Amino acid sequence: MHARNIFTGPYLDRAAHLRDDADWLAGALADTASRVVPLWNSRSLIVEGDEPHAAFLSLSQIPEAQRNADGLILLGRFGGSFMFAYEFDTPTAPLLEPGTCFEDLRMLAARLPSDEAGLLSYARAILFWRRRTRFCGTCGAPTVAVRAGHVMVCTNAGCRHQQFPRLDPAIIVLISDGERALLGRQASWPVGRYSTIAGFVEPGESLEDAVIREVFEETGIEVTDIEYHSSQPWPFPSSLMLGFTARASTTQIHLLDQELEDARWFTRAEFAGSKTIAPPSVSISFRLIEHWFDAGWDQPLRAIHGGSSWPSSR
Repeated sequence: MHARNIFTGPYLDRAAHLRDDADWLAGALADTASRVVPLWNSRSLIVEGDEPHAAFLSLSQIPEAQRNADGLILLGRFGGSFMFAYEFDTPTAPLLEPGTCFEDLRMLAARLPSDEAGLLSYARAILFWRRRTRFCGTCGAPTVAVRAGHVMVCTNAGCRHQQFPRLDPAIIVLISDGERALLGRQASWPVGRYSTIAGFVEPGESLEDAVIREVFEETGIEVTDIEYHSSQPWPFPSSLMLGFTARASTTQIHLLDQELEDARWFTRAEFAGSKTIAPPSVSISFRLIEHWFDAGWDQPLRAIHGGSSWPSSR
């Protein structure tokens, strides 16, 4: 059984069966124990320190006109409190509690308690969706929130189209020929960083077909023996990463679609001893490489590359 990826796990009771209960929602909004998970500029509010953790607000710290389903999205019950997601729509960060600041979740996730990292990722993803569904995708009329913020309904009586939170499924795969792993890099990454092959699933395509297509398009390698490893919600902005391993049936690399700047075969010894930078440990790509590497090396990958992180400019 694989250990859970970051952003996953039973960190929250989503209370989905209560989203249509107007009386229950009114009670949750009136409960002084309810809390808000705030975002500003897609950044999460964090209590600073050597061991940072998520900062939550009381409903009284949210503008009164927004203390409803139009301004807040119910996340569920967390730590005994009902939690709502809210995004400050201001040009500058609001002044809140001393010792707190808004930070990029990618930079902090690995240092946060795992349940808080999951909660913040959920809030980030669903608020991203909300920002992009203010108008109907069918007729262009404004939308209103129902089901505690989880459905946006067109206000045009002749349309009434409903929009639900969306995810973009993407495959990510560690390809090996036994002793070597195939990794690629994009030109925008830090010098020396390589990662697993990934790409979005297309309409009418199975996950396995997407693995075969993406690997061939990006590297020219043909694969077989595709096996599921694990998944990870990736709210940057709205992906669901579906991790696989596969065995290479060819080894000659050809960068067919030019999405990658380079792709190479790495032995474990090369990966351990070279200046190659692993993907950030918060990512499923690191977990896939770790799964392969640790199966044939006497030192864990985290002891060698565990400190890697996103560059601060991202």
